[in-house]
Amino acid sequence: MHIEFRHLRTIKAIHQAGGLARAADQLNITQSALSHQIKGLEDQAGVELFVRRSKPMKLSPAGLRLLRLAEQVLPQVEALQEEFSGLRDGSAGRMHIAIECHACFEWLFPVLERFRKSWPDVDVDIRPGLAFDALPALLKEEVDLVVSSDPEDIPGVTFTELFDYQPVFVASSQHPLTDKPYVEAEDFRGQTLISYPVERSRLDVFSQLLTPAKVEPGAIRQVELTAVILLLVASNRGVAVLPDWVVREVKYNSDYVTRPLTQRGITRRLYAATRSDDVGKGYVTDLIAFAKAEAGRLQGL
Repeated sequence: MHIEFRHLRTIKAIHQAGGLARAADQLNITQSALSHQIKGLEDQAGVELFVRRSKPMKLSPAGLRLLRLAEQVLPQVEALQEEFSGLRDGSAGRMHIAIECHACFEWLFPVLERFRKSWPDVDVDIRPGLAFDALPALLKEEVDLVVSSDPEDIPGVTFTELFDYQPVFVASSQHPLTDKPYVEAEDFRGQTLISYPVERSRLDVFSQLLTPAKVEPGAIRQVELTAVILLLVASNRGVAVLPDWVVREVKYNSDYVTRPLTQRGITRRLYAATRSDDVGKGYVTDLIAFAKAEAGRLQGL
């Protein structure tokens, strides 16, 4: 049998209308054309699909089987049509995000909550970009946006500035280094550095300070959660380097203090990397705008 969507719509319309005339009106075709369509379908099936002498017109057992198929398939087809319509008009899509900044998970969640309410038909997911090469994944369309502090000149990728931040030294208020107005690379010798469990090249304290100065801390203790890092620092179990906005936002107690890294301080910038073809999409524009707004809130702007 060659069953088309129009056949399924016909079966459903006749069942609901109870007769050919009303069903033809619903389907916006002539009664003659509808009768011809039914005859062709029955010829294919080799069985009658309707009990013709009944009023209202009823489906035969074979017709009821076809009706069940129509009730299963047609809603799925209609949902797919709505999805395609949303893709065409830009109200639906996919926003899978990779994050190369470990601390940014806490910053991003409020952004995504606002985004979800504004774009309910956009599928959102977060993937930690620390476990794979996020920017090549962006080009392969495995993800749709990458939060990164390391912009590159990549054809087909646009880097949009989000906000600037300063990595700051964090230590217990009892730690002797807090007597200094700022800390330098040499101050980390012999210290236990508490950091996120990521490779050194992705940590500001190494890429911007320790590695260029060829300085090694006394020990490294890796911790997943920012709150736990701050609790350990407050207990004088080690020192840390965190973005300034993280320390302001996650303020559990006053037993730790911050100091600039170097006399001039270090400033870093976060970017949203997207495929250049996606820059004009409404939900991409809004997500970046929401991210900038949240960053402004964190920085007290």
